[in-house]
Amino acid sequence: MDAGPAATFDGQRLDHLTHPPLGPDSLTWNFFGDWRGMMSGLWSGSMQNMHPKLGAAVWDHSDFFGERWQRLFRSLYPIMGTVFDGTDATGHEVRDYHLTVKGTMADGSRYHALDPDVFYWAHATFWYGAVRSAEIFGPPITEADKRRLFAESQTWYAMYGISMRPCPDTYEDFLEYWDHMCRNVLRDHESVRVVLDLGQLPPPPGLTWIPRGLWQRLSAPGTRFMMWVTTGLYDEPVREMMGLRWSDRDQRWFVRFGKLVQFVMNVTPKRYRWHPRSRDAWDRAYGRVADDAPLVQSPIRNLPPESERDNPMHYCPVHAARRASLPGVVVGS
Repeated sequence: MDAGPAATFDGQRLDHLTHPPLGPDSLTWNFFGDWRGMMSGLWSGSMQNMHPKLGAAVWDHSDFFGERWQRLFRSLYPIMGTVFDGTDATGHEVRDYHLTVKGTMADGSRYHALDPDVFYWAHATFWYGAVRSAEIFGPPITEADKRRLFAESQTWYAMYGISMRPCPDTYEDFLEYWDHMCRNVLRDHESVRVVLDLGQLPPPPGLTWIPRGLWQRLSAPGTRFMMWVTTGLYDEPVREMMGLRWSDRDQRWFVRFGKLVQFVMNVTPKRYRWHPRSRDAWDRAYGRVADDAPLVQSPIRNLPPESERDNPMHYCPVHAARRASLPGVVVGS
């Protein structure tokens, strides 16, 4: 995969350096990339949008609110690929989707998606989300595992080619950073509330034949449940900011539900626990797939609308391959 010409941010060249990739011997490969991560998906998306600049960028630029299911499902491929593809080219690709995402906030200050403080916050929700997910849903995680995962998260973040300045030095420093963000920086925002308003979601791809009103009634119990799970994953300062209640009883049931998820995952054949992009990486590691085989990409049903498929802001492997004349792109089914 070719990362393309050098990108710039505020007139500064963004380095396309090659960093030693994470591999199957890393803890990140074992704690990030399986389907239980979907349990923390709403948490991650809403936590990202609580950053004032990131929330403003999403509100002003993202098509997330117009095609939420498709955007979620297709975005998982490059996000997973940054960890599992064995090259920093995917990280550069993800970074470069954000080159033109900039604007002015309500107070007159400027934002840019490639501001290292903004970009690192999004990264923090991904790697630390894997920790929070493991604490409840498994696999079992120790304090030593968390420290090693933090060290690997530095390698992961370096794959984007963004300044390492905001990255804390130690796991303890990261916990201080996270607490500071939750208590002093994060804000409620329209983009947060829209993400959390699952009741307005249309039927997902494959179920679009269901009338929207009927779908909302059928999905109402599930949307309430996912909001409950997300509330359980929030730090207490975030719950207070969002006006969400969480009782000792909620916590007890949350732990029980987590154990149920762990049981289901433990009895699921390991191969089928993984997202297709991470499963493809494990297949390469075990020799089931050739190292030079095309990467698994998002199914066509998840691609942006036709009018947006040539927009460089979007992950769209079919059109990217046509533009770059790259052979051998495999689109999943």
